[in-house]
Amino acid sequence: LQAPESFGAQHLQAASRGKWVRLNVGGTVFLTTKQTLCREQKSFLCRLCQGEELQSDRDETGAYLIDRDPTYFGPILNFLRHGKLVLDKDMAEEGVLEEAEFYNIGSLIRLIKDRLEEKDYTITQVPPKHVYRVLQCQEEELTQMVSTMSDGWRFEQLVNIGSSYNYGNEDQSEFLCVVSKELCSSPSGLCSESAGNSRLEQSLKS
Repeated sequence: LQAPESFGAQHLQAASRGKWVRLNVGGTVFLTTKQTLCREQKSFLCRLCQGEELQSDRDETGAYLIDRDPTYFGPILNFLRHGKLVLDKDMAEEGVLEEAEFYNIGSLIRLIKDRLEEKDYTITQVPPKHVYRVLQCQEEELTQMVSTMSDGWRFEQLVNIGSSYNYGNEDQSEFLCVVSKELCSSPSGLCSESAGNSRLEQSLKS
């Protein structure tokens, strides 16, 4: 009997017994077990090691040749090993998602999509911004202006500017009315204010 020449030869013997699987992903060789690859029964990797007729050649060592990015395969293989997604800080989750979809690893696809949705939600949950307008009006116009405010405008403050003058037979005071409106979320990040402004100003003129 010929003794194994190296540790690598021992793994080749194990692979021949059906326990270990060698994968050549984009030129990088990964060694794992069939049990690990079959954690996802419907995945490409499980079908590959179970001997289903998939279009995958082998290299000179017997490793399955897979023309994919080995950088993203490492996290995928580790996920199958321990069920956790661990990424380097410079690795994009979108890249891992692309590979997970290729290998048809359902649980990993759902995990990454959930994480991406949480990121999107966090980004959108920023403190709301407001736009403020200062309108000048006469005393008799105050009630009408406040009652006709719409389109998200809210009354904030009323300032008597202290200038009285005779208007007909009555003294009229002038006020500065401060109103605000929350900027809505839109692809540009800002609302179109022109329509709301014109309606607000029209309420003073009518």
